[in-house]
Amino acid sequence: MKNQSPSLTTSSLSELQTLRDWVRFFVSEMTRSNVFFGHGSANALDEAVYLVQSAVHLPVSGGDISPFLDARVIPSERERLYQFLTDRTVKRRPASYITGESWLQGHVFQVDERVIIPRSFIAELLADQLTPWVNAPEADLQILDLCTGSGCLGILAAYAFENARVDCVDLSAQALEVARANIEQHQVADRVQAIESDLYNALTGRTYDVIVTNPPYVNEGSMGKLPAEYLQEPRMALAGGEDGMDLIRRIIAEAPQYLNDEGILIIELGNEKQFFEDAFPDLAPVWLEVSAGDEQVLLLRKEDLV
Repeated sequence: MKNQSPSLTTSSLSELQTLRDWVRFFVSEMTRSNVFFGHGSANALDEAVYLVQSAVHLPVSGGDISPFLDARVIPSERERLYQFLTDRTVKRRPASYITGESWLQGHVFQVDERVIIPRSFIAELLADQLTPWVNAPEADLQILDLCTGSGCLGILAAYAFENARVDCVDLSAQALEVARANIEQHQVADRVQAIESDLYNALTGRTYDVIVTNPPYVNEGSMGKLPAEYLQEPRMALAGGEDGMDLIRRIIAEAPQYLNDEGILIIELGNEKQFFEDAFPDLAPVWLEVSAGDEQVLLLRKEDLV
């Protein structure tokens, strides 16, 4: 069924007088519209609170909306709230594209339709300093974030390893504009740089202790079944070819010449474990435990690849 506008006419917006009214209406409309949650929030209430807070410029990080629930909204806020709701339920824009920001491991990143919305499980591993695979987190590590998009993983790596130098690589010049804005925002430009490159092509002579990548890995069959919200994201950041392994084949094949001795390669591949095992029957990766289980992210050592 075609998406319909929120069931409130603009002439009767004044009926929604308080933030409590708007949170309730957001929940009702997102439920009625059957929007898909997969970009940060897991349910309509959490996302409604986030969107309402953002629309009226209340603090999101650690901000409790409770003291403001009975506060009345002014006309300009009412119009902005209605626009947010229309974008979400009719246009099916993910919440992060509406607000222009996304949160990952307690850090906020700028995002828009030039990049996929940060949600990588590798972020959880970086928060733990890749224990036990990195024995000296204080060392002068060289780290590569392939297919960086918004730059979020490279920046989180810089936070996790305070003496590391990080290269954030992407083929998309538009994505790198967002990555550079985030690098500046997080004030890590002295240790993190964004590089336009088709995977390793522009990295001749560079080697790394750690390579992390959340590459395009969605197989072609699954691409045709993605919810409308995911189709708002750049196709080149999602589609991984017939079996999802097109870029992963290249990443693995060329990794040994860019890894230092005892270096590690960490790849996120979503629900494509079976396709990976079919494509690489001779590899024996370590499957890493994250909040989504132990089939989403794998680790390969240089000696596994040589």
